[in-house]
Amino acid sequence: MNSSPKVPMPTLERLATYLRYLIDLDASHVETISSTDVERQTGINAAQFRKDLSYFGEFGKPGVGYNVSELQARIARILKIDQMQPVIVVGAGNLGSALIGYPGLQEHKFHIAAAFDRDPAKIGRLQNDLVVLDESSLGEVNAKIGARIAILCVPANAAQHVANDAIAAGVRVILNFAPIILKVPERVVVRNVSFLQELAVLSYHLSSEAPAT
Repeated sequence: MNSSPKVPMPTLERLATYLRYLIDLDASHVETISSTDVERQTGINAAQFRKDLSYFGEFGKPGVGYNVSELQARIARILKIDQMQPVIVVGAGNLGSALIGYPGLQEHKFHIAAAFDRDPAKIGRLQNDLVVLDESSLGEVNAKIGARIAILCVPANAAQHVANDAIAAGVRVILNFAPIILKVPERVVVRNVSFLQELAVLSYHLSSEAPAT
């Protein structure tokens, strides 16, 4: 998923933050920025920004800064989203449907190519110009699509089975919204997203505040 096994995961996460910032700047016709500008707008230390980029070569020009369009293109190549990436979504409930219709995915070169569910009431239903397909056809469909990224929006008791099927169908990266730790081969990368975990962490930061009145 990254260009070197030595690149820390937090660096890759920050690269995604820089990319979002650069896309906005490019849309506003900003041509150059400095590392100080990045710190001011993202909250990420300027030295950290320069260190993150240093994993991937030389960037910017002394006294000039960074060309926004060039830096955006290079980070997109590093993250392998300089070309459209097909993605499959498994689970077409409320969360899955919201992701299927999320316009920001296209902007970042992620294309929801197929959506699957096992609920007969959802199969065949139109979701943002996609017909929800029977989950049992995942392997057959992905043989044609060639998606290597899957987003799982299924219950915990179904997640491992779905992950197994997706991996067998060629998926190598999984974004997992199910509240379960998946068991996958070493070649497969899983990122777990837990709303409850994030809320619990945020709640902790309220502990030192006075109670609301």
